[in-house]
Amino acid sequence: MSEEISPRKYRDKIFELIRLHHIFFDTALPLIASENVVSKAVKQALISDFGHRYAEGWPGERVYAGCRYIDEVEEITIHLFKKLFSAEFVDVRPISGVTANLAVYTAFTSPGDVMMCLSIAKGGHISMGKKEFGGTAGSVHGLEIEYFEYDIDEMNIDVDATMKKMVKLEKENRVPKIVYFGGSVLLFEHPVKELADLFKSYGSIVGYDAAHVSGLIAGDVFQNPLKEGADVVSMSTHKTFFGPQRGAILSFEKYSESIKRAVFPGVVSNHHLHTLAGLAVASTEMLAFGKDYASEVVRTAKKLGEALSERGFKVLGERKGFTQSHQLLIDVSEYGLGGDLEKLLERAGIIVNRNLLPYDPQRGLSFKNPGGIRLGVQELVRLGINHNYMDVIADFFERVIIKKEEPEKVREDVKDFRRDFKYVKYCFEDVDEAYRYIELIK
Repeated sequence: MSEEISPRKYRDKIFELIRLHHIFFDTALPLIASENVVSKAVKQALISDFGHRYAEGWPGERVYAGCRYIDEVEEITIHLFKKLFSAEFVDVRPISGVTANLAVYTAFTSPGDVMMCLSIAKGGHISMGKKEFGGTAGSVHGLEIEYFEYDIDEMNIDVDATMKKMVKLEKENRVPKIVYFGGSVLLFEHPVKELADLFKSYGSIVGYDAAHVSGLIAGDVFQNPLKEGADVVSMSTHKTFFGPQRGAILSFEKYSESIKRAVFPGVVSNHHLHTLAGLAVASTEMLAFGKDYASEVVRTAKKLGEALSERGFKVLGERKGFTQSHQLLIDVSEYGLGGDLEKLLERAGIIVNRNLLPYDPQRGLSFKNPGGIRLGVQELVRLGINHNYMDVIADFFERVIIKKEEPEKVREDVKDFRRDFKYVKYCFEDVDEAYRYIELIK
């Protein structure tokens, strides 16, 4: 029988693993499209006493006492979000993008209603998934799911075919109560302007999942759905926004009470107030630096798409400039499958995620090992790795995937490259290393 480890040794092991994680990311290329790194100022907010407190309800109407300063911070955050997104109403209490989506479903639909969205293979998020897939919409809220028609050549929703589908659904008495644009793979602006009036003529609520592009919307380089006909926009706040991980809902005053009640007591109790404080600080950074940041993110993504294509990679959306957002989607099936190559790249210190391609289900591939990988450049740009360095990044991919160099050899060159990019940019004080492990105890 092995000797039992003491609680103190378990604790020390945990901190050692956290420290090693920091070292790994400090020497790697983070290209996960759904992640970013926060500034030192946001970190300071995250370790505040707010994390020990409760504030159920709306500011000024809390169930708990002791919220006078918490209320002010939340009110400031709401004010900043209204400015950033040109929104009449904002709720920043959702603790994630999925929670925000669930709150929208709760506000505007009932179990058994129909929702139209993108399928997961074509860019929809699992929170929009059918019951048989375990998706939030189907298995938690009981919605029936219909899919937008999709044009693979355009990598976007097919407007004409979707219009025809609505006629068919009306005849079948399956008109969607809500339609949801946006999602998990969002290379190009969705046709909100082109379809919103049609959906509203059927009595449908028009939603938009901006989890991936919230920072690009705030930075004024991507479509603002509220200005194009959307009734409600949900999002997470840590992908192209400056973090930390939580969610938000944007809408109009006429829907405010329904949304507020759906959030609390519907899907949120206490809403993790230390991350609310972090979001408040991140919002000031986005207001000050968001336009420059968002512009550079899109420029960098396009440049990386070009550089990878020049080296022989099949980057989807080529004829449209590869992307209008922070994301790229690459068909790697010529060289292997996405899950296998994800692991290979990680050995080289290149962090990506495998991703279904729109045509993968037809060729018998699943999310476990699909034909694609998804990249996002937003975290690289936050570190100062901008469009000027995308040929270097593309070379690393080529060496691992096409030239089949040993990943550990490439890993050493990735570490060397990262030595010049240690600090968080686009914030008020870029004086702290992005992944420095902060030790409060010795």
